[in-house]
Amino acid sequence: MTVNSEIEDERLGPIVRTAMSEAQQAAAAELCATPRGTVFGPFMVMLRSPEVLTHAQRLGEYLRFRSLLPIELRELAILITGRHWEQPYVWYVHEPVARKHGISNDVICDIAAGHRPELPVLEQDEVYDFCHELTTTKSVSNISYTRVLRRFGEQGVIELTAIVAYFGLLAMMMNVARTPLPEDGDFVTPFVIAQRDKVYA
Repeated sequence: MTVNSEIEDERLGPIVRTAMSEAQQAAAAELCATPRGTVFGPFMVMLRSPEVLTHAQRLGEYLRFRSLLPIELRELAILITGRHWEQPYVWYVHEPVARKHGISNDVICDIAAGHRPELPVLEQDEVYDFCHELTTTKSVSNISYTRVLRRFGEQGVIELTAIVAYFGLLAMMMNVARTPLPEDGDFVTPFVIAQRDKVYA
């Protein structure tokens, strides 16, 4: 992203319930019935197209909460994707979850800084290489593919790829919308702090 001299206003901000169409209200109600519990961030952006929101959030609900991949590996993949897209809201939501489920501070800070972390668990190393290659080279090497395939099978390969793709979708939605971070957020890593006040062109 390039930097401009003037702060750009948020696009596609919150919609009050009374201004929602029937289709938007239905899509919002379905989302609120999931573990997310409310319409926020990328979902508020996608609410402009209730069909997009509904189909996307159903995929995301599976990938985030019920994928066969262990939750710490899902969260690792999400952080890698959020960092690639320089999307602080993804990071703001998922950094605390990653910490809660065992991703170390050193690993989180290295990813935030754009460095390859020293990963203490082999499964984390395998997921990192797969996701990093996919986001940076637009492909995955035979070595990285085979490592994930052997550990999680073809379903795991598909679900890990889908996590990267889905959170890339959310990141792009918010990058287009210039979705701001909550003012009272607990910003932990320098990446999020720097991105909070970033000026987009």
